[in-house]
Amino acid sequence: MSELLINAQGLNTFYGASHILRGIDFQVARGETIGLMGRNGMGKSTLLKSIMGIVPPQSGSVHIKGQAMNGRPTFEVAQMGIAYVPEGRGIFGNLSVKENLVMASRPGQASAGAASSAGQRDWTYERVLETFPRLKERLNHGGQQLSGGEQQMLTIGRALMTNPDVLILDEATEGLAPLIAREIWRICSLIKESGISAIIVDKNWKHVTQITDRNVILVKGQVVFEGSSQALHDDPSVLEQHLGV
Repeated sequence: MSELLINAQGLNTFYGASHILRGIDFQVARGETIGLMGRNGMGKSTLLKSIMGIVPPQSGSVHIKGQAMNGRPTFEVAQMGIAYVPEGRGIFGNLSVKENLVMASRPGQASAGAASSAGQRDWTYERVLETFPRLKERLNHGGQQLSGGEQQMLTIGRALMTNPDVLILDEATEGLAPLIAREIWRICSLIKESGISAIIVDKNWKHVTQITDRNVILVKGQVVFEGSSQALHDDPSVLEQHLGV
């Protein structure tokens, strides 16, 4: 079996008295791209925040690369190689594009340009700019001067500069123009090809399933479907019942 980078078991997470996640099991193996789906308010973002330690689960366990992370601060989860691109992006608007990228730089398992034992090459500053040519044209622009799509590219680029093992994208193309959204999907494909594992949350299930190996659908904080993209395509009733499409 492939190495489990994330292994969450029996997660129960609350917001006050509201029981959001109800006994969820969720795993991410090395090199795997997963689509996390469900209507609004079904627990997708809460699951991601529970994994990251932003909203600690009341019960259950989260292991990153075999290490128990319950009760550990979010920065320690990030240091374990989990990069989180939240809904709303969260770039530093008073810093330039270049400064946003360089501040996140962290060497990966390989020397620059070389392949690691896991088959990954470092995401260097040069490689990120090669992947995001729009950012290369705007290096001295402040973060607040960028369009929404450019800010999303910057947030993803900044996450890649940490050379993560897992990249989490929450609402990857939310509110973006179709042309920019297509560019984000192209970049998601490149990330997958680079060997980084990924969790992608997005309402466009057709684009998600073109990239993902496996998909998980949540309804009211519980997993109601887990299977391959092909299995999801082959059973339209699942899409209609749980995603309304």
